[in-house]
Amino acid sequence: MDQHSLTRESEEFLEDLAEELSVPPGRYEQAERSYNSLGEWLLRDASSVRQYGPKVYVQGSFRLGTTIRPSNDAEEYDIDSICEFQKLSKSSLTQQQLKVLLGAEIEAYRKAQSMTKPLQEGRRCWVLNYADGAQFHMDVVPALPNGQSTRILLEARGFDARWTSTAIVITDNEGQTYTLVTDDWPRSNPKGYSEWFKSRMLAALERRKRILAESMRASVEDIPDYKVRTPLQAAVMILKRHRDYTFEGRKDERPISVIITTLAAHSYNGEETIGQALAAILTGMDKHIHWNNGQHWIPNPTDPLENFADKWAEHPERAAAFFEWLRKARTEFAEAARSSDRSVITEAVGRGVGGSLAGRAARRRQPPARPALLKAASVAPTSAGLSFPDRSRVPTKPQGFGGTE
Repeated sequence: MDQHSLTRESEEFLEDLAEELSVPPGRYEQAERSYNSLGEWLLRDASSVRQYGPKVYVQGSFRLGTTIRPSNDAEEYDIDSICEFQKLSKSSLTQQQLKVLLGAEIEAYRKAQSMTKPLQEGRRCWVLNYADGAQFHMDVVPALPNGQSTRILLEARGFDARWTSTAIVITDNEGQTYTLVTDDWPRSNPKGYSEWFKSRMLAALERRKRILAESMRASVEDIPDYKVRTPLQAAVMILKRHRDYTFEGRKDERPISVIITTLAAHSYNGEETIGQALAAILTGMDKHIHWNNGQHWIPNPTDPLENFADKWAEHPERAAAFFEWLRKARTEFAEAARSSDRSVITEAVGRGVGGSLAGRAARRRQPPARPALLKAASVAPTSAGLSFPDRSRVPTKPQGFGGTE
């Protein structure tokens, strides 16, 4: 996929596709209200964990701005959050004890909020299920601060430790040390990863914030990140939906989101449009997959000792599936990129993201029906020379970048 051969029509289509995938701003606000509400509950006077300094914050795609709209009403938004106990340490309790401690308070919160669906336990988190109409659930991962230990560990191995101040440890009920008081807990750093991801698109993010601030006569500081969308974020969203559709019947093999997001961010070089970003990303993704000690290695940028592709050695079909998906994405997006025919673009991209989604994106630029013309057509259906334009070919005013409208 050559970014120099991108047509205007393909660029417009990709902008519209990103719009179709975008999450309404209300969903980001809903996520924020949800984790803030839980955080306030944990800090109330009667809380059994208040003295441990609980702090709840969002992680995952909602934090990165790469969440995509569910493909149907049966799917839910998954709000991933962390509850970090800032005044506890690994030496004072086990992972199991920490999880039970938090679980009791989340259960009390669920009852106080009259939430009818039961609290579920996941491998690393508690799953709080909201009412059916809400169409989302919140995964809450118990965590402890681990910045100093992670910094010491990485510096001792000669790795970059710039992101370690926000490092944490989390619980894993399938881990061998789950019931032991030990220093050996699973490591994580969602805040650090988010800052790294943001650093890869900082110029584009700030430029879009300035444009939006000027249009609203507001200050840049008043514009939350989710109000704008960069080409990198849009490209990740499109690739995630392409992945979902491609592996609809093979979900165990599909590349995990953090692999797509990490390789995309590494490959993005500040391109100004979604098409250019996709071209750079699809061209460069595999160059950031290393071969280390006989296995594929995609290091966590904030903790290079963690390999995001660690399951590929145990499940080689997942590695094969990733490269199969990358070839498919390259072929389909390249075909769309060099075409000026909107029907060709829609068909090529539709093979990867689904025909109905591609069709909705194609229709976003159709001009509104003109009542007078429609009326004349119904009165005189046999009028010679009366024809309607192929609306899929009629460009309207570009809709801009994501949430900047």
